[in-house]
Amino acid sequence: MAKVHMDRPSASYFYPWPLVLVSCVSTDGKPNIITIGASSVCSSNPPTVGIAIKPARYSYGLIKASGDFGVNIPGPEQLEAADRCGWLSGAEVDKFAETGLTAQASRAITSPLVAECPVSLECRLIQTVPLGSHDWLIGEVVAAHVDEALLDEDGRFRPCSEQALFCFGGDYRRVGDQIAGWFFTR
Repeated sequence: MAKVHMDRPSASYFYPWPLVLVSCVSTDGKPNIITIGASSVCSSNPPTVGIAIKPARYSYGLIKASGDFGVNIPGPEQLEAADRCGWLSGAEVDKFAETGLTAQASRAITSPLVAECPVSLECRLIQTVPLGSHDWLIGEVVAAHVDEALLDEDGRFRPCSEQALFCFGGDYRRVGDQIAGWFFTR
């Protein structure tokens, strides 16, 4: 394998990036959604996730003020709405009304969830890490909601590969076939 030195380092060489819809709410109760292309699991115990948001974004201020947010994992059926939520500003329009998505009441946080998404996580903001163009907001997952179609007969989460959406090179993509399970070399 021949590798080429890249003069300009870029986070885009780290791929793929899961596509998520982060839901939040204003202090006067107006729900909002922001599309996030940089997110990750941070810890399994306690369960935490991180999302990268520019501090100038409208949603950033809402999350900081409320202290919570929802991480909603869209399926292919929500892709058009997810794309629109990425370029519309919640300061100017109601993204739920504009996209036809439904704000669903959460159980443990003030921010709503996106009813149409197959997976929704309720997160309490526990840390903000300033990094440069974006801040990394870390939330502890305090409740989770999963479409029963994604559970196996024993109630374990078994997502379908065709459901997972990713951001890659300016495109939206789906994950491919399973090639092995964890620890398959044991």
